[in-house]
Amino acid sequence: MATSEIYETAFDEDVQNDTTNQCPECDGRVATNVAETVCEKCGLVLEDERIDHGPEWRSFSDDEQNRERTGAPLTATRHDRGLSTEIGRGTDANGNQLSGRKRRQLGRLRREQSRGRFQSKAERNLAHGLGEVRRISSGLDLTETIRDQACQLFRSAQNEDLLRGHSIEAMAAASVHGACRCNGLSRTLEEITEPARVEQARVRTAYQTLNTELGLPAQPVRPSGFIPQLASELDIPERIRHRARQLADQAESAGAVSGVDPTGFAAACLYKAGCDAGRLMVQSKVARAASVSTVTIRTHRDTLDELAV
Repeated sequence: MATSEIYETAFDEDVQNDTTNQCPECDGRVATNVAETVCEKCGLVLEDERIDHGPEWRSFSDDEQNRERTGAPLTATRHDRGLSTEIGRGTDANGNQLSGRKRRQLGRLRREQSRGRFQSKAERNLAHGLGEVRRISSGLDLTETIRDQACQLFRSAQNEDLLRGHSIEAMAAASVHGACRCNGLSRTLEEITEPARVEQARVRTAYQTLNTELGLPAQPVRPSGFIPQLASELDIPERIRHRARQLADQAESAGAVSGVDPTGFAAACLYKAGCDAGRLMVQSKVARAASVSTVTIRTHRDTLDELAV
């Protein structure tokens, strides 16, 4: 009789002390512990050397160093998913100093490992682009989730051959901008390009390519999302900030913000709320904080006056 016919019953390796299955030999009760699956009646071992899905780590006392043998998890922020080899320098794994001969040998190994790190030019470009995405995300204090999404977006752009005609720096900044837009994060294109080493017009063109070719689920940017940032920069009290948020929400409900610069409209809401509260607001200062002109502030203020909000 074939083995598959005898042991046709499957056992869940994640279940502890599973007594619902029966032994194929004596119909006895089967128990599953951390090491093996065995019949409690006849002692037949049905499965051993079970796979441990948990982390392979050991806990030491306070005076000893904690060690983990599982390594870092896979990440989209590295061109090799974080599986690259790192060669140490002056000390070994236990922190002991290496001899001069060993340090020279490790130096030669690092040089050869650096030369063979990239298998193709596309992989080299991917590593450079992901490095730019990490640098821009760090400069903007973005969360790890948005950073990982931006890295994945850049990887998708390279897979779809969208880098042709665009610089790597522009596509990296556009990926960060696209990740912010998809998550509804209020970040202007000027803020994105400030830590980037590329012109704003090139980033805008690269983002349009990403949005068109990949169909990004970008959410519309609302003026109310820029009010806290502008209010903090202008040192505006909380009560005026709250009133400006109400003005922006009511204007959005009335559909008066379609096709306008959300930053300029948010600045106009702060300016109107401050004037209504009797606070001296200088148009040029508010416009400078929002990177718009004073004409834009006055135009949006007139729109708010017409809405009588």
